[in-house]
Amino acid sequence: MDISYILNELGEERSQYFNAVAPPIIQTSNFMFPDVETMRRMFPHEFELPIYTRGNNPTVEILRKKLAALEGSEDALVLASGSAAIATAVIANVNQGDHIVSVAKPYSWTTKLMQNFLPRFGVTTTFVDGTDVSQFESAIQPNTKVIYLESPNTFTFELQDLAAVAKLAKEHGIVTMIDNSYSTALYQKPVELGIDVVLYSASKYIGGHSDVVAGVICGTKEMMRKIFYSEYMTLGGIISPMNAWLMIRGLRTLPLRLEQSARTAAEVVAYLENHPKVRRVYFPYSKTNPQLELAKRQMSGCGGLLTISLETDQIEVVDRFANSLKRFLLGVSWGGHESLAFPASSGYVDGTAQPGDTGFNLIRLYIGLEEPEGLIADLKQALEHI
Repeated sequence: MDISYILNELGEERSQYFNAVAPPIIQTSNFMFPDVETMRRMFPHEFELPIYTRGNNPTVEILRKKLAALEGSEDALVLASGSAAIATAVIANVNQGDHIVSVAKPYSWTTKLMQNFLPRFGVTTTFVDGTDVSQFESAIQPNTKVIYLESPNTFTFELQDLAAVAKLAKEHGIVTMIDNSYSTALYQKPVELGIDVVLYSASKYIGGHSDVVAGVICGTKEMMRKIFYSEYMTLGGIISPMNAWLMIRGLRTLPLRLEQSARTAAEVVAYLENHPKVRRVYFPYSKTNPQLELAKRQMSGCGGLLTISLETDQIEVVDRFANSLKRFLLGVSWGGHESLAFPASSGYVDGTAQPGDTGFNLIRLYIGLEEPEGLIADLKQALEHI
């Protein structure tokens, strides 16, 4: 299936809803049955049939089909947030006494899940740098059930060799998972590289308009059914039909938005890499990235997210730069139409840093859909303030 067909036609039975071009929002909690025998026959098949929207909803079903086809997986589940998708998938694959090997510095709420939440139930995690597959191999224990990846991660963009990690995990009977939010299925295909479960914060590129919070789990039909009948239905972290419809709307333009963001980001990176007040640019396709060869090998493109390190050792200088930006909004998240700046200094609650700590001078920039000339001019004037 070509991408255009997936995004614009797959799963949309228009003859069933008045030949409307846009699918309907089936905004209902409940579905009725014509008789008891039908009710009895449908109950064992809630994974496929609409009974109650906590399980299956026709609008969400259209979205599931599109996301799975886009990913090249057999099926997908859609949840209320990226953290809900990650937590649901991980919890579904561990039991008391099990062990996880995770790449270091994953998404903050993934870190909290593994460091604070899962230990309450006897599940431990070993964090590894992950830039060499041998680090995963050394961390595997007899009770390791999951290897968790985030490639690239979403602040300093370290990568893992997905094919090599997948091969290692299969040799040990371990489930592999990856947060693929940075690349999307358009720029990286983890399933083709052997990864079992692919996760997304769909609030980013998939939604694309900064008006929906959602998460996605992609994998085999067997894995999705397992998760559906346990954590998905039990914990109830489902997406609403309205938000599913917004995501279908967002998917229509995903290739165009991602292409525009990536093209502009490349121009911004080229400008910043040559600026004397920028110590370093973190970007998977940057010529200074020590993992550039791996990035080119397993990613077919690079999105609009990058990080810069300013040439300063003073936190107030970083704040001044961020506060001087006019076209970049200060905010978390990314993947929408608007350009954003997320200074690491905002995490220093009292506005001070320890001697030798250079983490505060990192500023993550998301390049939205604005023209590159305006964004570069804004960065130029902000850099003049430091």
